[in-house]
Amino acid sequence: MSNIIGLLYTPFMLRMLGQEEYGLYSLVASVVAYLTVLDMGFGNALIRYTAKYRAEGANEKLEKMFGMFLVMFSVIGIVTFIAGIVLTLNVSNIFDTNMDSEALEKIRIMMILMTVNLALTFPLSIFSSIITAYERFVFQKSIILARTILNPAVMIVMLLVGYKAIGMVVVISIFNLTTLLINTWFCLKKLNIKVSFGRFENGFFKEVSIYSFWIFLSVIIDKIYWSTGQFVLGIYQGATSIAIYAVAIQLVYMYMNFSKAISDLFLPKVTALVTKSKDHTLVSDLFIKVGRLQYIVICFILIGFVIFGKPFIEIWAGKDYTDAYLITLILFVPLTIPLIQNLGIIILQAHNIMRFRSILYLLIALFSLGISIPLAKHYSGFGCALAVSIALFMGQILIMNFYYMKKVKIDIIAFWREIFKMSIAPSILGSIAYFVLSGFVLTKLYMLLGAIAVFSVIYIPVAWFLVMNDYERNMVLNAVKKIISKG
Repeated sequence: MSNIIGLLYTPFMLRMLGQEEYGLYSLVASVVAYLTVLDMGFGNALIRYTAKYRAEGANEKLEKMFGMFLVMFSVIGIVTFIAGIVLTLNVSNIFDTNMDSEALEKIRIMMILMTVNLALTFPLSIFSSIITAYERFVFQKSIILARTILNPAVMIVMLLVGYKAIGMVVVISIFNLTTLLINTWFCLKKLNIKVSFGRFENGFFKEVSIYSFWIFLSVIIDKIYWSTGQFVLGIYQGATSIAIYAVAIQLVYMYMNFSKAISDLFLPKVTALVTKSKDHTLVSDLFIKVGRLQYIVICFILIGFVIFGKPFIEIWAGKDYTDAYLITLILFVPLTIPLIQNLGIIILQAHNIMRFRSILYLLIALFSLGISIPLAKHYSGFGCALAVSIALFMGQILIMNFYYMKKVKIDIIAFWREIFKMSIAPSILGSIAYFVLSGFVLTKLYMLLGAIAVFSVIYIPVAWFLVMNDYERNMVLNAVKKIISKG
């Protein structure tokens, strides 16, 4: 629902805001997003230890732990507020080079609003984590779904009335705080959660801190990869470059979701297999099997975007965002590798050997940030995308593949042999389609959808007979049979 609404709502929002206003909004959102790392992974730890103490029936420890986390997150909220105020007061010093006084004033207002919102979010977020730990997913997802639908609906009205980026920040803040307060009410009234502020053992805090650290490191790496581009462009380029890059990043997140949706389904199986079995062949075979499934989906999207991405962006976002096509493509290609190998992360977690990957990716991400500055100065958003791409190539293809092969005993040679065989037919078909369609100008939505439909009608049978194996075809057929039988 989030992706569908994003595809439908974003074009309207981009046109109503205008490129500069959207660039300012994206810049502030990316800057304030850095403050979310102050969570330091404790939110995940709260979920884990809540489930642990509930299973042990240790209610007294549970209540004390809630109190400890509430105090911790309240302190984090205060620190967040102070950090946000400092950033707000220094807006002119950071972005003065490429921003006029009106733009700087809008940035200040949005930054203080988002800072207050985030500062209140931290202490209240413990109740969201508790609901997750108690597995009350129907209630939790219902609230999220309602927010996902209502938020853009109200935004549309606000934009039609004439409000711009600041109005959007106000609406987002109201919905966020409302959701948090509903979660708080549910925990206190329906789950009968009790909070005690008694002293907790130092040993427990140390244990939680160690557990949280590697999660915290992953969050930092994620922010460096996908949020620093807007910040760097804000310093050296301006609002227009930020807006174009932000559209590319939004498409990148959608691209990631298709891979994650598949790997998440295999998490229980992989964890059980790695924990119980010492046979590296079974793990390696599963790595290849899931990687193939992910590549079937990812390859279709990647080739489709190469062919139709430019007219899609021009129709969807507007011709002012045409440069986002090449930026997105620069990110899509190297990102494909970690997306079809993200089962490896689960395998590393099961073996409890995440340290190497976390440290490696932190160093690579810092390297990416370092080279993005000179590249952004000379090549704007293309430079930022190139910096991320180089980092992804070095981290995943060169180093992690070697690590998977030597340390985890995954047959990486066999994996790439399978991927190469799967790529032949789609690459030939994609090349033919690209050159055939290069003579056509797809300026209307119906023309674009028609061309995509024709390509899909040809591509899907080719993938079915020349890319997929018997196991994959049977998976699809069994899924279709289940849907038909239930219907």
